Amino acid sequence: MQEMAHDLALMWPEIVLLLTAVASLVCEMLRRPRAGFVVVLAGLLLASVLSVPLLGHDSSVFDGTYRVNALSVWAKLVLLPATLLAALLARGELAASPREGTVYSLLCFSTFGALILAGSGDTMLLVLGLLLSGLAGFALVAWPRDARATEAAMKFLIYASVCGAVMIFGLSYWFGITGTTLLGALGGLQQAPYAAALGLVGVLVGLGYKASLVPFHFWAPDAYEGAPVSVAAYLSVVPKIGALFALAQVVTELPESSGWQGILALVAAVTMTVAYLAALVQENVVRLLAYSSVAQAGYFLLAVIALTASTLALPALVVFAAAYSAMNLGAFAIVTQAGTSREELRGLGRRRLWTGVAMSTFLFSLTGIPPLAGFAAKFLLFGASIEAGYLWLAVIGIINSVLSLAVYLRIIVPMYRPVGEAGGSTPTGGKFATIVWLVGFLATLLIGVLAQGILQQLQY
Repeated sequence: MQEMAHDLALMWPEIVLLLTAVASLVCEMLRRPRAGFVVVLAGLLLASVLSVPLLGHDSSVFDGTYRVNALSVWAKLVLLPATLLAALLARGELAASPREGTVYSLLCFSTFGALILAGSGDTMLLVLGLLLSGLAGFALVAWPRDARATEAAMKFLIYASVCGAVMIFGLSYWFGITGTTLLGALGGLQQAPYAAALGLVGVLVGLGYKASLVPFHFWAPDAYEGAPVSVAAYLSVVPKIGALFALAQVVTELPESSGWQGILALVAAVTMTVAYLAALVQENVVRLLAYSSVAQAGYFLLAVIALTASTLALPALVVFAAAYSAMNLGAFAIVTQAGTSREELRGLGRRRLWTGVAMSTFLFSLTGIPPLAGFAAKFLLFGASIEAGYLWLAVIGIINSVLSLAVYLRIIVPMYRPVGEAGGSTPTGGKFATIVWLVGFLATLLIGVLAQGILQQLQY
């Protein structure tokens, strides 16, 4: 009983988040969406505060099935505030619409699944986290109930079902060899390279779809375009980071002989390159940002690959996760106000000076231009990759950063052209979208300027 109490004490953020999701759903059942919105904001804020005392812990609960370590705790400190910003964005876009309160509850349930993924110490929790996050995600994408959203949700559902099934099949090989579902026992795969490889392929398919890694990314552009913009913003950040942190939990336990670093390095290189090439021909800004988020997943893998070989890897992963959340949510917040096509963005920087400055900042930061957060994060990523012996991968990452500038200039250049007939679109995100991009703007600047101090705190 005492051990159970100790375990639950280390899971207060998850418990609060789950209670928040249920309470928000009850508010929706009572037709009180505004109350549900307030409950979600309060619950996410409380869960974030409760995560801070867990910094420095390196333990597990429930017989090793769930980990309370640097990866899982930092995931909470990034994903909970990101979900709060996504809820604000949803309020600005979907206020007073039918089933509004359901969105807030689904956001919390999906984030709960992402946190389960990020703290997984057992293969069954990988499956559970994937299902929780996925089921809520399908409903969020289908929320508008129109033909485009329904088609996008169906593609998402079918893709997720197949990828999840492949992951479970692959994980069965690991269980067959080790006799347990605990990730800590994966060292026993040392003498079974084929089983190790098959399990790794399964995990890459399952988590790769959730993180939208190439070639498991095909659902993402359609799902982002069909969903409300606030939902697309959420899907581009929270489930993706949860899956990548889960992958980090897995690979740190795999034997070196399984060759997982080389496989992930190849996936990272292909993901960055293919996504940016696809983004170059997009006219819809949401689809362009969707391919951008696919490419950024490739950059995340640079830190995952280096986790067992570089002291910079964990700080790089955390800083990039925080920076990416701020940049992406901020960019999507501006899209809710300005429009989803490049033509609708024409003249935005001339009409609304600070909105244009913020959007340019987010996009330049995604490129990796100093002194913004994206530069500090990518500098750490490339350093970790080089320290781990993957200089060639860092070079590919740098080349793709140059390519990304051409991608993001396709948004920035129209913003400073004279306003045409299609210019002057009416803002739809309201004050909540403004709050989100202001917070993202400040975070993008501060993470870049204070990167050295953040690095020292992460290496305590």
